[in-house]
Amino acid sequence: QVQLVESGGRLVQAGGSLRLSCAASGRTFSSYVMGWFRQAPGKEREFVAAITRSGGSTYYADSVKGRFTISRDNAKNTVYLQMNSLKPEDTAVYYCAAARNTVGVTSYLGYNYWGQGTQVTVSS
Repeated sequence: QVQLVESGGRLVQAGGSLRLSCAASGRTFSSYVMGWFRQAPGKEREFVAAITRSGGSTYYADSVKGRFTISRDNAKNTVYLQMNSLKPEDTAVYYCAAARNTVGVTSYLGYNYWGQGTQVTVSS
Protein backbone atom coordinates (compact mmCIF):
# COMPACT_ATOMS: atom_id res chain seq x y z
CA GLN A 1 0.00 0.00 0.00
CA VAL A 2 1.20 3.51 -0.80
CA GLN A 3 -0.41 6.86 -0.07
CA LEU A 4 0.17 9.81 -2.38
CA VAL A 5 -0.17 13.52 -1.64
CA GLU A 6 0.16 16.11 -4.38
CA SER A 7 1.07 19.75 -3.89
CA GLY A 8 2.12 22.80 -5.89
CA GLY A 9 -0.99 23.56 -7.89
CA ARG A 10 -2.14 27.18 -8.11
CA LEU A 11 -3.27 29.94 -10.45
CA VAL A 12 -0.62 30.98 -12.97
CA GLN A 13 -0.58 33.12 -16.09
CA ALA A 14 -0.15 31.64 -19.53
CA GLY A 15 3.52 31.20 -20.37
CA GLY A 16 4.41 30.68 -16.73
CA SER A 17 5.83 27.67 -14.92
CA LEU A 18 4.86 25.44 -12.02
CA ARG A 19 6.39 22.45 -10.32
CA LEU A 20 4.07 19.86 -8.87
CA SER A 21 5.25 17.46 -6.21
CA CYS A 22 3.85 14.13 -5.10
CA ALA A 23 5.02 12.70 -1.79
CA ALA A 24 4.58 8.98 -1.23
CA SER A 25 4.39 7.11 2.03
CA GLY A 26 6.02 3.77 2.63
CA ARG A 27 9.40 2.23 2.00
CA THR A 28 8.63 0.73 -1.40
CA PHE A 29 8.37 3.91 -3.46
CA SER A 30 11.20 2.86 -5.74
CA SER A 31 9.31 -0.28 -6.73
CA TYR A 32 6.51 1.71 -8.40
CA VAL A 33 6.25 3.27 -11.79
CA MET A 34 4.91 6.78 -11.21
CA GLY A 35 2.61 8.80 -13.39
CA TRP A 36 0.80 12.11 -13.65
CA PHE A 37 -2.69 12.43 -15.05
CA ARG A 38 -5.05 15.39 -15.33
CA GLN A 39 -8.76 15.93 -15.58
CA ALA A 40 -10.45 19.09 -16.78
CA PRO A 41 -14.14 19.82 -16.06
CA GLY A 42 -16.38 17.74 -18.30
CA LYS A 43 -13.48 15.75 -19.70
CA GLU A 44 -12.04 12.32 -19.07
CA ARG A 45 -8.89 11.82 -17.05
CA GLU A 46 -5.92 11.89 -19.41
CA PHE A 47 -2.34 10.73 -19.23
CA VAL A 48 0.31 13.42 -18.85
CA ALA A 49 3.62 11.73 -18.03
CA ALA A 50 5.17 8.62 -16.48
CA ILE A 51 8.57 7.59 -15.17
CA THR A 52 10.02 4.15 -14.57
CA ARG A 53 11.22 2.88 -11.21
CA SER A 54 14.81 4.01 -11.59
CA GLY A 55 13.92 7.14 -13.52
CA GLY A 56 15.74 5.85 -16.54
CA SER A 57 12.79 6.14 -18.90
CA THR A 58 10.06 8.73 -19.20
CA TYR A 59 6.88 8.96 -21.26
CA TYR A 60 4.82 12.00 -22.22
CA ALA A 61 1.54 12.86 -23.84
CA ASP A 62 2.03 14.64 -27.15
CA SER A 63 0.24 17.69 -25.78
CA VAL A 64 2.91 18.29 -23.13
CA LYS A 65 6.04 16.94 -24.79
CA GLY A 66 8.80 19.53 -24.75
CA ARG A 67 7.05 21.61 -22.08
CA PHE A 68 6.67 19.25 -19.10
CA THR A 69 9.33 17.15 -17.38
CA ILE A 70 8.71 14.31 -14.96
CA SER A 71 11.39 13.31 -12.47
CA ARG A 72 11.67 11.39 -9.23
CA ASP A 73 13.83 11.29 -6.14
CA ASN A 74 13.63 7.82 -4.62
CA ALA A 75 15.55 8.92 -1.54
CA LYS A 76 12.80 11.46 -0.83
CA ASN A 77 9.90 9.28 -1.97
CA THR A 78 8.81 12.09 -4.27
CA VAL A 79 7.92 12.48 -7.92
CA TYR A 80 7.83 15.87 -9.63
CA LEU A 81 6.21 17.42 -12.66
CA GLN A 82 7.93 20.55 -13.95
CA MET A 83 5.53 22.43 -16.19
CA ASN A 84 6.81 25.23 -18.42
CA SER A 85 5.18 27.39 -21.08
CA LEU A 86 1.79 26.72 -19.55
CA LYS A 87 -1.31 27.21 -21.65
CA PRO A 88 -4.94 27.77 -20.63
CA GLU A 89 -5.73 24.28 -21.94
CA ASP A 90 -3.43 22.86 -19.25
CA THR A 91 -6.01 23.89 -16.66
CA ALA A 92 -7.10 20.78 -14.78
CA VAL A 93 -6.85 18.84 -11.57
CA TYR A 94 -3.54 17.00 -11.67
CA TYR A 95 -3.28 13.55 -10.10
CA CYS A 96 -0.27 11.54 -9.11
CA ALA A 97 -0.51 7.76 -9.44
CA ALA A 98 1.58 4.67 -8.69
CA ALA A 99 1.69 1.47 -10.70
CA ARG A 100 3.13 -1.89 -9.67
CA ASN A 101 3.65 -2.97 -13.26
CA THR A 102 5.13 -1.31 -16.30
CA VAL A 103 2.45 -2.52 -18.69
CA GLY A 104 0.01 0.17 -19.79
CA VAL A 105 1.48 3.09 -17.89
CA THR A 106 -0.10 5.58 -20.28
CA SER A 107 -3.58 4.43 -19.23
CA TYR A 108 -5.22 5.21 -15.92
CA LEU A 109 -6.21 1.53 -15.80
CA GLY A 110 -2.57 0.61 -15.26
CA TYR A 111 -2.32 2.39 -11.91
CA ASN A 112 -3.05 0.99 -8.48
CA TYR A 113 -2.89 4.03 -6.21
CA TRP A 114 -3.96 7.65 -6.64
CA GLY A 115 -3.54 10.93 -4.84
CA GLN A 116 -6.35 13.39 -4.16
CA GLY A 117 -5.28 15.82 -6.87
CA THR A 118 -4.07 19.41 -7.00
CA GLN A 119 -5.72 22.19 -9.01
CA VAL A 120 -3.75 23.96 -11.73
CA THR A 121 -5.40 26.97 -13.33
CA VAL A 122 -3.76 28.81 -16.22
CA SER A 123 -5.19 32.21 -17.05
CA SER A 124 -4.95 33.73 -20.52
